[in-house]
Amino acid sequence: MASFFASKTALPKLFLALCLLQMASATRRLTELVQDQSPPMQYHNGPLLSGKISVNLIWYGRFKPSQRTIVSDFVNSLSSDPSLAQALPSVSQWWKTVDKYYKLSSSKRRTPSLTLSLGRQVLDESYSLGKSLASKHLVELASRGEQQNAVNVVLTSSDVAVEGFCMSRCGTHGSAVGSVKVNGRSSRFAYIWVGNSEKQCPGQCAWPYHQPLYGPQSPPLVAPNGDVGVDGMVINLAGLLAGTATNPFSNGYYQGEAGASLEVASACTGIYANGAYPGFAGNLLVDETTGASYNAHGVDGRKYLVPALYDPSTSSCSTLV
Repeated sequence: MASFFASKTALPKLFLALCLLQMASATRRLTELVQDQSPPMQYHNGPLLSGKISVNLIWYGRFKPSQRTIVSDFVNSLSSDPSLAQALPSVSQWWKTVDKYYKLSSSKRRTPSLTLSLGRQVLDESYSLGKSLASKHLVELASRGEQQNAVNVVLTSSDVAVEGFCMSRCGTHGSAVGSVKVNGRSSRFAYIWVGNSEKQCPGQCAWPYHQPLYGPQSPPLVAPNGDVGVDGMVINLAGLLAGTATNPFSNGYYQGEAGASLEVASACTGIYANGAYPGFAGNLLVDETTGASYNAHGVDGRKYLVPALYDPSTSSCSTLV
């Protein structure tokens, strides 16, 4: 399983001491904020997530209905369906950078495009596996969703401890062998886990909407949906979805060595807008009414913060603003 926001840069050691988060392939790790331009993303001949894929949300623990709506609206915002109108710059526009990887891979192997849509939502408000989860429990929870043509997203509430959470990761993505067989053979399904860091480590996993644990102590930004924990979850989920699409089974697009690699979003650690540097997310848009900072519009008037993605056409990190 890879990690989300792992960083190898040429920045001085001083910046490494002032870091916050790290995303290496699939797990958002807690190190530095901004990544230098990195080498081209390499294709390792494996399949990309493709076709019509449902994003199933598995809510573990207690979430308010308003919190669930923030996340489900974000998933709906990934669609370019004209009936789901979004102002610009939009979440669906941000996702078009991911689409570029499908055009690249199709020249090497036949890869259909990817269409994501919101699937089932499963609630487990009784903490059926307890409030302290190991990685194996995340796979068990992810298995409750559909295992074909789907990505199962496990979202844990702020009072649930997860192995490695806040110490080395804010979320992760991976794959597991499912119970469904295709042509008599076992198949794998992709899954994502993201934790709500509101009570445990918001300075690490919800930056820039909370005072950072390390580094320059600039004031936190105002969260666009009024929920520091869940707005932070959306940031992590966005990057993990991009990594899952382009590297679902650890043999798609990534930089570096397998198991310690950088993916489409993790190659651009801590960058959210032009002008970003360690401790500064970049020159974001600001809502005139609420003072909230964001860089993407979503459905139903939502505003979100999404990470920069590595653009294969320019070999650089691409932002919406």
